[in-house]
Amino acid sequence: MTFDLSGRTALITGASSGLGAHFAEIFVAAGARVVIGARRIDRVEALAARLGDKALPVAIDVTDETSIAAAYDRAEAHFGTVDTIIANAGVANGGRSVDVAASALRATIDTNFTGVLLTAREGARRLIAAGSRETGRGRIVLVGSITAHLTGQGDSAYAASKAAVAHLGRNLAREWVRQGINVNVIQPGYIQTEIAGDWFESEGGAKQIAAWHRRRFMPIDVLDPQLLYFASDASAMVTGSVIDIDDGQSL
Repeated sequence: MTFDLSGRTALITGASSGLGAHFAEIFVAAGARVVIGARRIDRVEALAARLGDKALPVAIDVTDETSIAAAYDRAEAHFGTVDTIIANAGVANGGRSVDVAASALRATIDTNFTGVLLTAREGARRLIAAGSRETGRGRIVLVGSITAHLTGQGDSAYAASKAAVAHLGRNLAREWVRQGINVNVIQPGYIQTEIAGDWFESEGGAKQIAAWHRRRFMPIDVLDPQLLYFASDASAMVTGSVIDIDDGQSL
């Protein structure tokens, strides 16, 4: 199944590696223009060089409203209104809750929850001002995690932040339902990307893989059909959804 994103402009956060960089590639392949943002500007610049003139690299720190607004300003000056927002930036600071530093806990919540909200609302403000109520073209996808409903994974703050993202998605969908903006949440299972670090090379990580019913990672492209659907005109009547894609890892 393919979806045509021609004419759309998407802003993707956390695009310096992993899922965010992959999302940029599939959006360009589907015909969209992409604004690829991250704190590691050298990485998104290198990605944009590979993707060509449909990609604009921007420095963005999702915990900083000024940085977010500046990224949208650059996007609008270069491509026009951003009609598709993929709030993907996230961090993980694993460990037992009694051991993780307070600063690490704050960084997790600031990036994974507050940063998602700040990114989505800035995009929504601009979509509404540009007439999304009339066009119905607004699309926002929040990237959560199946840890939102798991326990005992050694990442309580991360899991709690992702649970908050799931509820946030439904609340924002309700808030903007008459403004032509659809908000949906994708909750992926475990994919071997940079955010996991070397955990899955450890003894504990190997035991976690062995506990999954199918004992395997998901490939990085497993989210593509759902993400492209949520970003496309085909999903005009879908908002407030929270979708698990996890190969049965959470069963």
